[in-house]
Amino acid sequence: MSGSAALVAIDQGTTSSRAIAFDLAGTPVSAAQRELPQSYPAPGWVEHDAERIRDDAIEVTREAIGAAEALGNRVEAIGLTNQRETTVVWERASGRPIHPAIVWQDRRTADACAVLRDEGHEEWVTGHTGLRLDPYFSGTKLAWILDRVPGAREAAARGELAFGTIDSWLLWCLTGGRVHATDASNASRTLLYDIGTGGWCPELLDLLRVPDSVLPEVRDSAGDFGETRAGLFGRPIPVRGIAGDQQAATFGQAAFEPGEMKFTYGTGAFALLNTGPERLASAHGLLTTVAWQLEGERTYAVEGSIFVAGASVQWLRDGLGIISHAAETETLARSVDSTGGVVLVPAFVGLGGIHWDPDARAALLGMTRDTGRAEIARAALEAVAYQSRELIEAMQADGAPRPARLRVDGGFARNDWAMQFLADILDLEIARPAVTETTALGAAMLAGLGAGLFASLPEIAGLWRHDRAWTPVMAPKARDILYSGWQRAVARVLSN
Repeated sequence: MSGSAALVAIDQGTTSSRAIAFDLAGTPVSAAQRELPQSYPAPGWVEHDAERIRDDAIEVTREAIGAAEALGNRVEAIGLTNQRETTVVWERASGRPIHPAIVWQDRRTADACAVLRDEGHEEWVTGHTGLRLDPYFSGTKLAWILDRVPGAREAAARGELAFGTIDSWLLWCLTGGRVHATDASNASRTLLYDIGTGGWCPELLDLLRVPDSVLPEVRDSAGDFGETRAGLFGRPIPVRGIAGDQQAATFGQAAFEPGEMKFTYGTGAFALLNTGPERLASAHGLLTTVAWQLEGERTYAVEGSIFVAGASVQWLRDGLGIISHAAETETLARSVDSTGGVVLVPAFVGLGGIHWDPDARAALLGMTRDTGRAEIARAALEAVAYQSRELIEAMQADGAPRPARLRVDGGFARNDWAMQFLADILDLEIARPAVTETTALGAAMLAGLGAGLFASLPEIAGLWRHDRAWTPVMAPKARDILYSGWQRAVARVLSN
């Protein structure tokens, strides 16, 4: 195995398209990024320009490859990771999207989901998909496009249209239309895929009125996805790994054993706990998903989401104007002994997690004349830890093992004070990796596995190294008092 070999991950996210080249030790050697604008054509609607996504992804990949190879690293394979659930439909002949990409955040199919719930379908759907009947997922978005674009259903019936999440769309573009495929982790987020049987489900397709002619082939997360067109990057390069962003981050954190868990703290926050070959059905509002599929064997995870994590800090800066930079929150939090009883419930877009209450609204509770910006900033940081505890306790109530430690990543995880408070409230060791670009790293490691550059998961796990760890120091009674105050505050904002 040559020391000069490199792997490039295309990390196509909600707000940017990035490409990062890694050496075989998992160290970044080059990177490029383009910001991605969103459009909001109607209340609750969120769209992307799929052709802009394609062009930006190709350009940043070209830049990352060029920079890596200028340093003496030969790129051997590409991995893809993507914003999940975002939906694209395009013409097979021309490669032209027939509608803007409908982003995972989009709520335009909320009424359609409500009708299906009212008809009593949700329990059956959840049993097969691990998901809820919610516009978050791809299936109802796809049906909406087929219904609303003139002639789309007829074209689909003739086999002229292709559907994909962003991974499938980029793979199609990179391979010049030769490969229409996805991996099991992305398929498991569509509401069309049976996570038990490992295939598209005819009953789900009928329920959501989706013809099977538009669907991509579901493959392992590490394996042969074809190769790029020769003209894109100077030579054909194999594509050997694909996973949705949160699953890729879990892989990049080397959470390969049942009970191992990662929490990505960005604008929102996502927790995935590896449950191995066993599917864990949740009675507490969590999702069951495919973490990855290797050699035909699926590894499952239970997932919880927090809608607002780092977005609270953005609100302090842009909404209230009480900070100029996110890093100020750490200094402010350290400047006071407590919030003085102030609790922020950041339900700015409803509550996710265990609540799934879209009508809940944010509240800042417990203020007095003594309350200042330090207490409010500290309350915003504390809220992330409380929501994290909700999710972990829900996972345990569903029968998941308690993790021995929590691996964290994302921009919010750079706040050392917040990570210590997280350790205290969770009563868990918190470990932050040396390489924080874990989503891209996971895609690169999958590509390396698919290309035969790594022999096994233990070999990849041996590359993981932490930057810093935090252990709990808070007294149990103090921990429980704080958490009880959070629970009372949440009860005041729930809509039911």
